[in-house]
Amino acid sequence: MGLLDALFRSSEILGIAEETLEFALESSEASHPNEYMGLLRGTEASKLDLDRDGLVITDILVIPGTESNSVSATLKTSQVPNDVRALGSVHSHPNGVLRPSDADLGTFGRGSVHIIIGAPYRRTDWQAFDTRGDPRRLDVLDVDLPDTEEFFDFTQADIDDELQWE
Repeated sequence: MGLLDALFRSSEILGIAEETLEFALESSEASHPNEYMGLLRGTEASKLDLDRDGLVITDILVIPGTESNSVSATLKTSQVPNDVRALGSVHSHPNGVLRPSDADLGTFGRGSVHIIIGAPYRRTDWQAFDTRGDPRRLDVLDVDLPDTEEFFDFTQADIDDELQWE
């Protein structure tokens, strides 16, 4: 594990961007009656003009080849990037139950926050959990998200710099 990876994983998660939560709710509803699943990614609070140290959940990464039905969603692990901004997961329960199943707990190993969204997918129909499946507080933050074009705005020098830490 590189230094940058260790730094990100030790940062406190301050909350989830309101726009990101809305995206998760809408995606869950659009997937109904099947489950929806994605990985949570974060941005440093300072890059979002917050005067605090920590990370804010700003992105949901949808993995190609994810299979879902009305009772489960499975990621193709070979398609999951080794991402230093990975913070956890989000998935829906079309039955509306906001508690992790035993199968859910088996997927909570990567990252420190896991969100379950339940039908009917309103603003109050979600709960965050830690890796053990215990409910945890996750504030919804009104922040301006970075432009999505910035995600792809990197050079070979940026890649080389990142690799030197691994």
